[in-house]
Amino acid sequence: MRIRPYPLAMRWLLAPLLFLILPAHAEPYLAVQTGFKCGQCHVNPTGGGERNTFGNVFAQTQLAPRRIDTGSDVWTGDVTKFLSVGGDLRFDGSYSKVPQSPSVNQFDLEQARVYLDASPIPQRLSVYVDEQVAPGGALNREAYGVYWSADHDWYVKAGQMYLPFGFRLQDQTALVRQVSGINMTTPDKGAEFGWERGAWDTQFTVSNGTAGGPVSNHGKQYGGQLIYVEPLWRVGLAANYNDAAATGGRGTYGAFAGVRTGPIAWLGEVDYINDRSLGNGAVKSVATLAEANWRIAQGHNLKVTGEFYDPNRDIAHNGQTRWSLVYELTPIQFVQLRAGARYSDGIPQVPAQHTRLIFVQLHGFF
Repeated sequence: MRIRPYPLAMRWLLAPLLFLILPAHAEPYLAVQTGFKCGQCHVNPTGGGERNTFGNVFAQTQLAPRRIDTGSDVWTGDVTKFLSVGGDLRFDGSYSKVPQSPSVNQFDLEQARVYLDASPIPQRLSVYVDEQVAPGGALNREAYGVYWSADHDWYVKAGQMYLPFGFRLQDQTALVRQVSGINMTTPDKGAEFGWERGAWDTQFTVSNGTAGGPVSNHGKQYGGQLIYVEPLWRVGLAANYNDAAATGGRGTYGAFAGVRTGPIAWLGEVDYINDRSLGNGAVKSVATLAEANWRIAQGHNLKVTGEFYDPNRDIAHNGQTRWSLVYELTPIQFVQLRAGARYSDGIPQVPAQHTRLIFVQLHGFF
């Protein structure tokens, strides 16, 4: 259930409660660390995008080891009882090297986004917009309306949205997100029905299957996801079938799980794809993710990720692997610094599969 605006006194009563129960913000490993569902901190019940009052108050009281005093109130995102706003910015500096090619050093604005949630009936009816304003021109990511039942057991959503499938990772270049084709760069237009009851969380979707592009036939994309969440672990299954391509359908099936062992949150996902949309018979592929996140101390996280991708199960010795090491420092509220390295390995004939990457990133959010 989303927590909506509270009077000033109530917000400060919430702050110590959040301090005790929620060492997390917008990544799925943090949900695994806490035992919460993604909708606990986000306006979107499936996670990502604008943070709700609960998530914003927490970011100022527990996420960072030091809080800069902002006076007698905390930022909640609420402009009025019926309107809330938020934003996100990621700026990178990177060094990359592909064999047989010159190295590349660059600064890059990965994204700047603004969020708006208008709720004419608080906690029941709202219209949400996620707009990427840079780099380049404005680009709409999400724009949908959502209606919640009175007890928040179920909701109906319609518009352009991120489709639910597996872990909603921050890294949209993760192989499981690229290979599945379902990530936060490929929203689609359609409808979603969600049901939440106790430890269970499920969604069903029907959409155009064109990642927001024009429709050229009567085909549609159908998806479903079921997650069971316990305080120390969670497990989920997801399936998606897209018959929008004239040459054939594409089925994507995933299993994912997370578990907390002390200060370490473990994530794993396996996706299997049966793709007939290329017009040359079925191509079966597999992508996997294994991730460990060590919460060294408040505001300090060390992430180690191993990935594997087999682009065609009928062809031997064509797999690709990637290893990543990332350190995340959140020194003050709403600011995160990230630094990491990535090593990729694949078949010798494709130099791009052997890229070495080192990066630093400034992440600002509110």
